[in-house]
Amino acid sequence: MRLRLPSKGWRMHIGKACWFLMKTELISANDEHCKEAVKAAVALLAAGEVVALPTETVYGLAGNAFDAAAVAKIFAAKERPSFDPLIVHIGRKADLARVALVPEDIQTLVEKLTNAFWPGPLTLVLPRHPDIPDLVTSGLETVAVRQSANKIFSAVVKELGQPLAAPSANRFGRISPTSATAVWDELQERIPLIVDGGACSQGLESTIIRMEAGEKRPTITILRPGPITKEMLQNFGKVERWKPRRDADAPAAPGMLESHYAPRTPLYLLGSPADFRPEPGKTYALMSYAGEGPFVEMHAWKAVEPLSPGNGKLPEAALRLFHIMRKLDACGADAIIVEPVSEVGLGVAIMDRLRRASTAVWRWAWFCRIPFAKRGFFF
Repeated sequence: MRLRLPSKGWRMHIGKACWFLMKTELISANDEHCKEAVKAAVALLAAGEVVALPTETVYGLAGNAFDAAAVAKIFAAKERPSFDPLIVHIGRKADLARVALVPEDIQTLVEKLTNAFWPGPLTLVLPRHPDIPDLVTSGLETVAVRQSANKIFSAVVKELGQPLAAPSANRFGRISPTSATAVWDELQERIPLIVDGGACSQGLESTIIRMEAGEKRPTITILRPGPITKEMLQNFGKVERWKPRRDADAPAAPGMLESHYAPRTPLYLLGSPADFRPEPGKTYALMSYAGEGPFVEMHAWKAVEPLSPGNGKLPEAALRLFHIMRKLDACGADAIIVEPVSEVGLGVAIMDRLRRASTAVWRWAWFCRIPFAKRGFFF
């Protein structure tokens, strides 16, 4: 397959290129078969193929980060636009120097953060190493890097001896997969191998941060919220939330597009039960926080799925979010209604994913039949 990268704007959808249907193998990586699964994955990756692997956050679609042709296969299988950069995963902290150039003025901060959170769900945006292909970074001068804590992913990247570019193993814009079955539903016949490592332990994509030196304390900007929360980062510097620019040509890091993580069924995020205006003849499913309360009682739902059954605990809600989203997407309702969660700690990341997954604002305004200016929209 010959790829011609666009010379202007990086706007081409590489996924529009053709791929041949292939047989997809699903192999277990339980304790008994872990070594065989790792060996099979490494063999394909070394041959320039892509493989779906578990991480502690979500399943990733991995390819050799130094192999532009392999990276192009990731974009093609996902139908991902070339302007959306990828995260590079390394096997050891020492490998950071192979993919990124750490500025001297934040070197101490980077060391503190990696010592505290690696391996784990924290991604650092740093100046890229010249060896990283343009396609990985979508032409940006920075690269997003992390070290996964998943033992299967870690074993694969270490045995391969090369960093892996690995976005979530789903088609572009769709619900992130937290199980091998979800990957199969998304990418069967598009990739040669899915390694089944069981359910992911975190359930939300990694936190992505950018760092800058300061006169008194460094500044840490959260580009994408995730399992490493603002509260956890405050010991290392002044923490800010990234504010999107409406005139930005392309995302500054992976996972920052306004519309993302979306089910096929229209999904609407409510502020309160009073915001719900059902349309006659339509059926609705509810994503509830704890499975009880005014949201559950206000309508005869086609299905109700709690994020944290009976407990209302944010870590459990984060872990179950994408699983429940897929479950409701398959229930046959005309729309999915979502009860909000408190925006503290992990709740910030949960609400970020729900906002990106929610149906466009103009459709929500039509759905509620209430003037736009009077709605309390979540942006």
